[in-house]
This record gives sequence, C-alpha cells and structure tokens, in this order.
Amino acid sequence: MRATIVAAAVVLAVTALPAFAQADPGPPAGPMVLPAPTGALPVGSKTLHLKDPSRADPWVPTERRELMVNLFYPALPGTGARTRYMTSAESEAMLAEGGLTELPADFLAATGTHSTVDARPLPRPHGRPLVVLSPGYTKPRATLTALAEDLAGHGYAVAVVGHTYENYGTSFPDGRFAGCVSCEIDHEPGFWVKLAEGRAADASFVIDELLKRPGFVDPTRIAMGGHSAGGGSTLTAMLADPRIKAGFDIDGRIYTPLRDTTFTRPFLFLGAYPPDLPIPPCTSHPWEEDFPKLSGWKRWLSVTGAKHASFTDVGLFADHLGVDIGATVTGARTQSITRAYVTAFLDTHLRNRHRPILDAPSPRYPEITFCG
Repeated sequence: MRATIVAAAVVLAVTALPAFAQADPGPPAGPMVLPAPTGALPVGSKTLHLKDPSRADPWVPTERRELMVNLFYPALPGTGARTRYMTSAESEAMLAEGGLTELPADFLAATGTHSTVDARPLPRPHGRPLVVLSPGYTKPRATLTALAEDLAGHGYAVAVVGHTYENYGTSFPDGRFAGCVSCEIDHEPGFWVKLAEGRAADASFVIDELLKRPGFVDPTRIAMGGHSAGGGSTLTAMLADPRIKAGFDIDGRIYTPLRDTTFTRPFLFLGAYPPDLPIPPCTSHPWEEDFPKLSGWKRWLSVTGAKHASFTDVGLFADHLGVDIGATVTGARTQSITRAYVTAFLDTHLRNRHRPILDAPSPRYPEITFCG
C-alpha cells in the first residue's frame, strides 16, 4: 500500500522532482475536498468545448485545434450539482501514468469542489474582469481548480484552459479521449518555444470566444497566468495579444525572452524557494535575465519552504495522502499564499484597488521574500 501512495505522489508531482521520502501513511484516504473559496460570492461553472476551425492542432496537424475549458464565475445563489473535478477517464489516465493498481480509477474525479454547474451568472454591467489560467505541462486543467474557484468568489470570470495533447488525458463530450501526444517529442530542440506559442494561440482563441458572450467579460480588463509551463507561456501570450493587460507566472521558466525594456504591462513572478536549495533566495533563477527588462509594475516574490508542486491542487493532494514532496510548508498553506498574492495582483491591476501586501513583506505571510 505504501508503494501505491508514493506512486500517486509521483504522478501528481512534476516529472523532474526527486524521489519522495515519507513515513508509511497507511491506507489511502477517501476523496479530497478542495479548500473553500475566500470570496463572498457564490461560484458557478460551465465546461466549454471549443473548436478553432482556422488553426491546425500543433501536435496533430491533421486535426483542427479543439480545447476543453473550465469556466468559473460569480453566480446567483441557488442549488444545483457540484462541479465535477475531472472525468473518470481523466482520473484513470492520471493514475495509470504512475502504474497504480490499488486506488480507485475515479479517485481524483471524486474530489469535492465548491462551485455549481451551470449556475446563472451574477449580472454585472460591462462584464467581469477575465483571468485566463494555463496549467503546468502534463497536468490537466483541473489542477488549478482551487485557485480558479477562489478568484471567481472574488468577482472574476476565470477560464482554465485544457491544452489538448499536452496532458495525461482530455475527455471530449462525444466520448473521444486525447492523450499526451506532445510527450512523445518533448525532448526535441525548440519544443518548449513551440509549446509556449501554441498556448499563446490557445489563450487568444479562448478570449475571442468569451468576448462573443454579450456582457460576460469586460474586454478592457483581461489577465493571464498559470503554473510552470502555463506561467512560462504567459509572457509569450502577452507579447502576442495586447488585450492581455496583466500577467503572472507561478514558478515557471520563460520561453520567449524579452529583447528590450519596452514591455510595460504589469507582471508578477511567484516562485518556490525549496528548503534543500543551497543558495539564498532570489539568486540563480531563470527569471534573473528577464526581470530587469520589465519596465512597468513588477514584483518577484519567493515562497520559502515551497516546492514546485506546492502551488496547485497537486500540493493539496500531497497533504491529503500524507505524502512528503520535500516542502516545509503544506500545500494548503502554499495555496493560501498563492490565492492571496494572485488576487491582490489582479485587484490592483484590473480593478485599481490598492493591496498593501504587494508593497512590502507582511507578517501574515512570513514565507514571502521580496526579490524585486
């Protein structure tokens, strides 16, 4: 049984992470429930199936690009079915990637959420500010659900993009299932630039589609961010699409370096300072080259004790299963930090609401180091 839990951690964590050390946690826990949103508004959700007839899929060029998108938004109060975290097929694929045989195939699908399927959107004149979220490479869009629900509870429309053929598996409404075709070539030269450019195109297409919904999105208040490859692709997307007014990168390497200092839109870097790193925070990081070239509002924040997997629902699953991923802060605590700083950043730059935690270190978040 202990081997099963360790394997679960491996499939949920980033591929490059070192092996996990842990005490035997015993039998696997029941389904996890995500932390509740901290905002005051009820949250609704919709699952969108979008097809771009103008673009070939970058990984399967004989197909048109298709995306599954999880949309979260402030909703009118009411009752209804809770949002399903992911499909059983997606859960099974993610678990199978780690060679699991003992956990139920739908273990991840049963994760508890805090949003209501197809709830009526809470009306707002001129639409809601939009946040496009992009997950890490090989990770399904569901792993950003805790952050997405929280942002929706604070008044944002949030589109979590599933980048087809770039994760363990994507279920489509007609029963088709798309695996990780890109995983077959992720060692080839130029792969990460191709991935970032494809994700930038995905983000622009999703924005186009959401702007077709009258009154749902405010076209003047759009941001993008994500974790790992999703965060690293955000700057690429912003360079390609001026409608994206602000961006944030959660522990992701940048794939399209800035060439000069003409980039003036606000940008937030939020990264891990692992406990086993033998150098001070804010040093020897891939962001060092690009951070000085950002000539607008910018912050570089480091979370002491966090690991790469800590920032998303992956860290929450590690907590729930009793798995040690090498962090000295829990996934729940890192999720709380991520929610607080991302919301503060978006409030400041999409709503013009000053948030003091972005100005200087806060006693509420002693794990944060201001790197710039």
